Formats: sequence, structure tokens, C-alpha cells
Amino acid sequence: MTERPIGRDVIARQRFARLFSLGDRRAPLSWSPGLVLGPNDSELPVSLAPLRSTRSSDSIPATITIRTRGDICYPFDSEDKWVAQEGLVLPPSLVESDSGEFGGGLEAIPVSWNSLHHDESLTVLNTEPSVIILIDAPQLAQRPGMLPRALQATRSRFPSSLIWAPGISGPDNCALLAWMGADLFDLSRSRHSSSLGVLLTESGPRNVEQSLDEDFGMESQCASWAQAVSSTRAAIREGTLRELAERQSMSSPRSVEHLRCHDSMVSESGNTHSVLSSVVNASRRLRCLTYESRNDPLILDWRSRVSEVHVPPAHQRELLVLLPCSAKKPYKLSKSHRRFRRVLRNPFIHEVMVTAPLGLVPRELEDLWPAAHYDIPVSGEWDADELEVIRSMVGRFVSRIGFSKVINHSGIDIDIEGTSVIDTRQGDSAGSGEALARLESATESAELSSGDRKMIVRTRLEVMKSISRFIHGSDAWLEGVSVLGRPPILTIEKDCIQLAKWNPRMGRFSFSKSSLPLLDKLDILPRVSLREEVNWVGDIFSSNAESADGSIRAGDEILVFQVGKLIGSARAVAPGWEWPRGPGRLARARHRL
Repeated sequence: MTERPIGRDVIARQRFARLFSLGDRRAPLSWSPGLVLGPNDSELPVSLAPLRSTRSSDSIPATITIRTRGDICYPFDSEDKWVAQEGLVLPPSLVESDSGEFGGGLEAIPVSWNSLHHDESLTVLNTEPSVIILIDAPQLAQRPGMLPRALQATRSRFPSSLIWAPGISGPDNCALLAWMGADLFDLSRSRHSSSLGVLLTESGPRNVEQSLDEDFGMESQCASWAQAVSSTRAAIREGTLRELAERQSMSSPRSVEHLRCHDSMVSESGNTHSVLSSVVNASRRLRCLTYESRNDPLILDWRSRVSEVHVPPAHQRELLVLLPCSAKKPYKLSKSHRRFRRVLRNPFIHEVMVTAPLGLVPRELEDLWPAAHYDIPVSGEWDADELEVIRSMVGRFVSRIGFSKVINHSGIDIDIEGTSVIDTRQGDSAGSGEALARLESATESAELSSGDRKMIVRTRLEVMKSISRFIHGSDAWLEGVSVLGRPPILTIEKDCIQLAKWNPRMGRFSFSKSSLPLLDKLDILPRVSLREEVNWVGDIFSSNAESADGSIRAGDEILVFQVGKLIGSARAVAPGWEWPRGPGRLARARHRL
């Protein structure tokens, strides 16, 4: 009997996490993240638990049977069953050994740490199975770094499949597992907790509270699961899964270890750009509420790019002014920064905000993600780690750019070898009359050799160039252009032809159709290629995508080619690691030539 695939569509995505609708996309019966029920588990709503599984060891190797609990396989006219063989699963410690007997199946495929390293059939498989089962997840979870690596390898190889790591999930870690790439969970730990007389909750296992008539039966265990899955789905939809995963990780040392290993792995992979987003919805917030927030690859990527890559506008490379951040984002809209800017009238001053956890935010970048979107708890005190990050970033930034003088209005003691640093706070609050007077005096007395007043008319263009270098790695497309309009939205034209608009509310350039040939010639934007036989009439999906640059970030503008010819542009919805086989919409069409 031919096994039929689950109908899957992506409702929302965040990094490696996905909110899939399952079944007919017009009327889905279920969603993931969700549950896989065991043979003796209670009946739960299909919307929460779309699958049921059984394992049989009557034969060698053992088999796993997965049944759908609703009509979620195309053409959605009956429930379905898939049978998979486990293969010979060796302990993760024997990874150098090749068992030669790997798991197999059509719509459900068991994989292990051993098969991920040795099963060559996984690399040439042309289909996206409905479910990938990480069969040795309990063993991997006990060894530092192995579970995050296995989940990332599986998710990256099978971006459209539902990933199930049996035996390790609970209401206390489902958001964390989803953050690392898992889609399906089971009740194994809840059944074990019930047998021990404890309740497994979103905060971890605990004794029941008898004064409230709590019990540890499976009905209560399933109620905890329903709440946890609901919270996880909502967090993916709202873009807040990272914060939920951080909170859940505090439930056990092992979960903290998994999150830290995952962060380290993503940051050190060399492909951070293919995982992160460049643009998000204006209402999105990045809530940096725990110590673990500082290890988020998004934060580390920002710090690295600002301190090691970013180049300020050409007229602002002599005098650096360090300012405190503000609760309101972007900073320029805050009352405190309006006061600062009233005394910082010289356009040749480079303003940089000092903040945690980003470290430094140059004024020209304050409208970008995540600088314009982050929230942190404010205590008025800096800890040793925050101070070390800020001082290190300032030192590297000043040395690389070659500022001759630094005016420090941040309130943090900063000493830079070989560079004059003037403290204008001297223990006063940043907005006090005395501190502002010292700030104004220090900037007015600075001797700036770059003070060609003709540069003033070019300041907006130089700022646009600086932003373009940070976002796109080049400003070549801005040569010979004019920057027109009244802020905040600016129009960029060349020879009376509009090339783009700068919209600070979105934190990106919106390129016109006329700019596409120039952007192609200068190799400014990432590229994707469509299949030769398709007629491109809608958005970009795996069904019409052939190949793509691995550097794509979600939110990027991308150039679209077919048979080597530029045919338009699109805006990426999916990051580079998903292309070209990712589920659902990969990019929204923008222009067609």
C-alpha cells in the first residue's frame, strides 16, 4: 500500500521552529507542535494530538507504526498508517562504528546519531517524509551538545518534515525543543511522573498541592500538556518563542545546557546569517529578560558586525560621542535623546548609544532590527559582563575606525589606550544641566579636520551609504544618487529615476523595479533561481524554486532569476537554510520585469 504524505502548510516560523497546519490548508484538522499518543494514552482532541504510534519488537529490527487520527493526508478522505523499521541503533558513544543497518520507511523514517553520520541514503533522499523520528533522543539528551546538534542536522536536512524526539519531552521543555527544531512530543515523561505521584508542569515536576485538590493522574498531566502546547504555538505565531524557551530552560540544568549548546552551535557554525532575520514586523519585540538572552546568536551577531565590520558615514570618523540608551525605541524619539541632540549640533559627530545586551548601537543603525525592537529590565546598574562587552566593543570600534577623540557621556568608565577620552558626566545624570553643558562644550571645542561645510549637503547620502554597507555589505548602488524627501521616509533617485525608498519604520530599503538591473550588476542582493519549466505567477515555494544563496536572511530583498535571466524580485519569508526545499511560502513576490 502506498503511504500518503501529511498535508503541511507553514502558518508561522521563527528560526528553527515552525507552526504547521496539518491537513487541508483550507480547513486544517490539527497543527504542530503537537502530540503523538502512545497505544494506551487517553483520547485527546485531534487538534492537540494528530498522531498515534505503536512499537513492535516481534521482529528484528523493531517496527514503528504511526497512524493519523484524522483525514490529514492528501486527498484528505481517510485516516492513514505508516510503518517504519528502526534499524540497528548503536549507542551515541559508538559513532565511529557503522552498524550498516539503518532505519527506513517512506512517510516515517527513524534516524539516529549513528545514521546521521553514516547513512548516505539520507543525503540523496529526494522526498520530504511526513515524520522524522530521532530514535535515540533519550541517549542524546544525556550527552552534552549531542541533542542540539542532532536536531539541527535533522531540521536542516528535512525542513518540511515533522521532527519527533521520543521520550524526552514534557510541558517543561516543549518550547525549548520547538526552538531547537522539534515538532512532535509524547507523553512518556508524563506517564512516568504520574507513576511516581508527581505532576509534570510547565515549570517542571512537582508534588501536587492538596489544598487545591490537585491530582497527578493522566487527566491532570494532559491538561498541563494542553496549556504548554498552546503557549508554544502562540509564541511561534507572535515571534516570542525565544523568551518562552529561555524561561522553560530554567526548569532544569540539562535544559540550560541544551539551550547554551544550541546557541553556541548556531553562532559558531559560520552560517548565522542563514538562520536569523534582517527585518521583522514593526510591532515585534525582543525581550532580553534573562542572562541567557545575551547568548542569543542574534545578539552576538549584532555585536560582531558593529565592532568588526560596520563603517560610520564618511564625515563622522574623527569624533565619537558615547551616549546612554533609552527605554523608548528608536532612541531618537525619547525625551532624553532630544535633549542630547539639541546640544550635539555638529553633523560631523558620530553618535553611538551604549546599551545592554547589544553593546553599541550607532545612531544610523537605531532603526534596524534588533536595535529598534529590544526591551531589557532597567536597574540602573551594570554587571561585570555587560561592562566587559561594552568596553571591548568600544576599544575595537575606535581602533578600527581611527577616531582621534572620544567624548564619553554614557556614565561608564572607559579608557582607550592611545585615544583621548573626555568624561562629560562626571557622576551627574545624563540629562542634568551641568552634564549637558559639559557635553556641549566638549563637542564645540573639538577640532574636526573634516569640517568641509559642503559635506553637510551630503550627510543624508553618507548615512544611507553607511546603512547599506551594514545591511547589504556594499554601498556601490548609491554612487551618483540624490537623496530627496522629508524625513523619516526618503527617496533615492539617480538620473531622475527612483531606485529605492528608505523607510525607518521598517528598517530597510524598498527597492523599485528600475533598480533591479543595477543591483544585479553590482551583486548587491542575494539571488534565487526558479525552475525552467514553471511560469512564475505568484509567490515562491519549493515547487518552483530551484536554488538559492545560502546567505538569505528572513526579510531580505532577493533577486529572482530563471535560466540565468533576471526576471524580478521578492522578499524572503524563509531564511537561507530552508531554501529551496522549505515548507510553505519561501518568499513573497515584489516586482516582475
